[in-house]
Amino acid sequence: MNRVTPDTWLDSPGEALVVGLGKSGTAVASFLARRGFRVTATDERGLDPSDPAIAPLAALGVDLVLGGHPETLVGHPWQFVAKSPGIPYHQPFIAELIKAAHVIVTDVEIASWFERRPIYAITGSNGKTTTTTLVGEMLKASGYHPMVAGNIGTPVCDVVDQPGDLLVLEVSSFQLDGTHTFHPRGGALLNFYPAHLDYHGTYEAYQQAKWKLFANQTPDDVAILNWDQALVRDRAGELAARVRGFSLEGAPFDEGVGVIDGALVAVRGRERTPILPVDQVALPGRHNLQNAAAAAALALAAGASVEAVARVLATFQGVEHRLEFVREVSGVRYYNDSKATNPDAARQALRSFERGVVWIAGGLDRGISFDPLLPDISGRVRAAVLLGETKEKLREVLARAGVSTCAFAASMEEAVREASRMAEPGDVVLLSPACASWDMFPSYEVRGSMFKEAVHRL
Repeated sequence: MNRVTPDTWLDSPGEALVVGLGKSGTAVASFLARRGFRVTATDERGLDPSDPAIAPLAALGVDLVLGGHPETLVGHPWQFVAKSPGIPYHQPFIAELIKAAHVIVTDVEIASWFERRPIYAITGSNGKTTTTTLVGEMLKASGYHPMVAGNIGTPVCDVVDQPGDLLVLEVSSFQLDGTHTFHPRGGALLNFYPAHLDYHGTYEAYQQAKWKLFANQTPDDVAILNWDQALVRDRAGELAARVRGFSLEGAPFDEGVGVIDGALVAVRGRERTPILPVDQVALPGRHNLQNAAAAAALALAAGASVEAVARVLATFQGVEHRLEFVREVSGVRYYNDSKATNPDAARQALRSFERGVVWIAGGLDRGISFDPLLPDISGRVRAAVLLGETKEKLREVLARAGVSTCAFAASMEEAVREASRMAEPGDVVLLSPACASWDMFPSYEVRGSMFKEAVHRL
């Protein structure tokens, strides 16, 4: 692969290839064209050039190649190739581009070439969206004007030109895998759990992609690490940045945020500054307390005040599609946790309820075992409605956990109706799929929105 030389490219914009015209790919193509690059954008789908999502690209001079990837694109001397994050490197066309020694980057890398404001970035298997949102709110409450973007929903290239003091980014392993010079002022690694193995190939490769968050940091930067997970904590000594921790088990670090005597506390050497009693944190669940500690540590590193951090933690009610309360119908509460795209995320949601859960689960089969969910299903889940490719695997796990009331559904509408018939007053109907959505839905957001619409139609 050729060397990444963004300074040279910015001084003399040449030809760039954008692969994939989803939300981020379209944003990248538009972003580069407006900066003088001669952009070709290709998508293997037979998209309609008049589609409102991509039609503006032609007006910017973007050459659209739709319905496939001609071999001529591989041999062309592109300055670089911008790959949509969700397209894996083993996809045949991408593999051919790599073999031809093209530089492959993602939107986060490209945006960072042009961005001069401080970047604070969050990654991890679970909790990214909640933590990113919390950091943005904490900085707003402290008088800053942060731009919150990335994997959270707003493409990062869409905010580079918008006014603001700094960027707060949710970054995925897909995005980080395509970074080379990306350099956040502060980065937080929340946790590791097996996820996206169909994309990365191995758990080790998945972890290595996440660690790229810190690859270009210096001693002037800050790395926030989960001190309660050895997979994260044990590599602290390898980082060039100043390391701060977050923990629910005290404060076993020199600097960071920990839970001490029932309260979140900011730690700096021997100095202890109380932030907020744990029982006053508005978000429920131990996993959300971890998110709160991580967000507090990163926000404080970015300049937020302790008072603002405490105010946000005491009032913030959560983000859409993450253990989101929808409504109560006939004494049954409905929760949308569509963002639980892996078993560990679903485990955290299940643990938020003691019993009486009617669980809607299932989706894309990535070959991940659901056995770790057994202790969290047993005694909590009373009945289940299963969807998608993994429904048979999940039914087998539910049977071993002692759950005999189980049904299959072919749509979200059918799943919600079936769950409502199973549920009794006092129960919870929980959509927490433990799987990605792509076998039945375009995204977890669409899946969650369809769940909420079906609940409101009850």
